[in-house]
Amino acid sequence: MSNQRNGDTKPPCLPRNGLVKIPTQPNGLGSASITKGTPAVKNRLCQPSSVPAILSPALAHRSDLPIPSLASPLSLAALAGVSSPPGASLVGLNTSESSEQPSPERLPGSPSERQLAVDEKILNRLFWYFSACEKCVLAQVCKAWRRVLYQPKFWVGLTPVLHTKELYNVLPGGEKEFVSLQGFAVRGFDGFCLVGVSDLDICEFIDNYPLSKKGVKSMSLKRSTITDAGLEVMLEQMQGVVRLELSGCNDFTEAGLWSSLNARITALSVSDCINVADDAIAAISQLLPNLTELNLQAYHVTDTALAYFTAKQGYTTHTLRLNSCWEITNHGVVNMVHSLPNLSVLSLSGCSKVTDDGVELVAENLRKLRSLDLSWCPRITDMALEYIACDLHKLEELVLDRCVRITDTGLSYLSTMSSLRSLYLRWCCQVQDFGLKHLLSMGSLRLLSLAGCPLLTTTGLSGLVQLQELEELELTNCPGATPELFKYFSQHLPCCMVIE
Repeated sequence: MSNQRNGDTKPPCLPRNGLVKIPTQPNGLGSASITKGTPAVKNRLCQPSSVPAILSPALAHRSDLPIPSLASPLSLAALAGVSSPPGASLVGLNTSESSEQPSPERLPGSPSERQLAVDEKILNRLFWYFSACEKCVLAQVCKAWRRVLYQPKFWVGLTPVLHTKELYNVLPGGEKEFVSLQGFAVRGFDGFCLVGVSDLDICEFIDNYPLSKKGVKSMSLKRSTITDAGLEVMLEQMQGVVRLELSGCNDFTEAGLWSSLNARITALSVSDCINVADDAIAAISQLLPNLTELNLQAYHVTDTALAYFTAKQGYTTHTLRLNSCWEITNHGVVNMVHSLPNLSVLSLSGCSKVTDDGVELVAENLRKLRSLDLSWCPRITDMALEYIACDLHKLEELVLDRCVRITDTGLSYLSTMSSLRSLYLRWCCQVQDFGLKHLLSMGSLRLLSLAGCPLLTTTGLSGLVQLQELEELELTNCPGATPELFKYFSQHLPCCMVIE
């Protein structure tokens, strides 16, 4: 596939070994270099546990999306005699199913070319090579392509994002009409993210989406004015919802959680909701016996709340993320490790009152941990890393961003961890070249982030070429990362993606 088309810039889909490499979605989910970071950044993103991938409707209004093909760019689209419509909607809200599109009989070219352009066996294999936003554009080429692309298999794991204004069409008289969601139902979407909606909008969504009653498994509400009544109606009507996210919703209260939460929910995320405090955790612990994952950002939750979890949840809950829970101290960590002993993923990011003693409690009691996030915990020192290295033998991911008291001594402790695959040291301002030497013996490392480490030099960084199994290296805002160094890495770490 050519890297340029009619003088345009290089398209995002690049050929690799004869295949098309699909770029990551703009929200960065699944990309460690974006999902890991400050608590403020995390709050602006959908948690990967809640929403695997987010499709932004704004992407749909790009007319310059490249359409790679098996031969040359746009060859099949040209064969169909149709170019990508500039106003193609990502979710089909602004397009009509009956709009004029060429039928197979009207396609230009020889009969064999026309048959090739609409051959379902070929299209079923070809369309796997396109990104989600490109599939939305391709679905507007002709009815045959839409019929193939609207199969649910092409949309598995994707979640549409709908803002309030996109849910309504304005009629000539000024009245509003709720849009048709049939295009979503055909593609079988089982998860939605609704932004800025009210109780009435949610009721309209339930009434107009054919799969809403039992077919929707995941719901995310962001910056919405949903009240206790709306939350209760939504969870009562949508019997299939097992994953729920509430972000920036300040109109529901803890009483609403008590009246709404259902035992079928297995994953819950609550962030930036001002009315969430200890009583909300009590409701979660008592009403969700099958909870496997809890993501919580709540500034008013205290140590007491972490003692509410029952023995049932201690058996089922494997993921707990406490982001920017400022009031939690080591006493809360004691309650947590005794209530939830089977955790495999734990985040204490932004829990600034947790110290080395709290990390020691984690290391001694949560031996099943595979991922630990201690970013933005300024009281963590090298001693905490010694506890981690001694006891957490199954740990695969460790995030230490902005742990400003960590030094080279702490890295020497981590060098003994044979299972560690991902290590994040962003803005650890005391790490020096000598500390990097300890990491060179860690053959298991696949991802290393040193972004913003000011004391690392070009000489120290160049030694990382010894980590031949490294797949991703982040050196953003690292003064020692020079153009010459990146060229050196491209020669000696050809299989590693180096982020500048």
